[in-house]
Amino acid sequence: MFDAVAKKYDRTNDLLSFYQSRLWRKALTKAVDPQSGQRILDIAAGTGTSSMALKKTGVEVVAADFSKGMLEEGRRRYPELEFVFADAMQLPFKDGEFDVVTMSFGLRNVSDHTVALKEFFRVLKPGGKIVICEFSQVAGLLGKLYLWYLRNLLPVVSKIFSSNPEAYDYLGDSIAAWPNQNQLKSDIEDAGFSSVEYQNLTFGIVAIHSGLRS
Repeated sequence: MFDAVAKKYDRTNDLLSFYQSRLWRKALTKAVDPQSGQRILDIAAGTGTSSMALKKTGVEVVAADFSKGMLEEGRRRYPELEFVFADAMQLPFKDGEFDVVTMSFGLRNVSDHTVALKEFFRVLKPGGKIVICEFSQVAGLLGKLYLWYLRNLLPVVSKIFSSNPEAYDYLGDSIAAWPNQNQLKSDIEDAGFSSVEYQNLTFGIVAIHSGLRS
């Protein structure tokens, strides 16, 4: 599914999110706060757009994804990045290999996100940071309007702009079924992380969770 949307993926996401995706990416980069000398793993990196935002002088970024189509498009766009085929539930990396593990809009696509969180813990160095940016739950009347958008307007718009509209039907379903902010916080803590907290973006449509590997 993701192979089929790789070439237009970033453009379509910008349109469907009314360009909020660019603000979310900036917020993620701020939360990660990449520092010289760090090795950062960006999982579900897609075409590498999020990874490039993290890449600074002295910072090594590994862009990992389970979609070969996304990796192929990413290597074409950003030859300066290291792209690796990887399953989030069985990462091909050694214990304690990274200073930061981050994942944007990919955790809900994993078959068992609790297994993936334990893998993130494993490949982080002691004191390392996890930063997860994911769609979340919106409360109240705004939440009802948001669900209406996901179920009614999103499929219509995706048929206009996407080469694979069915992928965005899945997007709406996966967001509606995803745990809320506090439940995901508990799942991250259960994986072994400490000092776990979250920040809501765009009224809770997206949340950034972060924590430390003790």
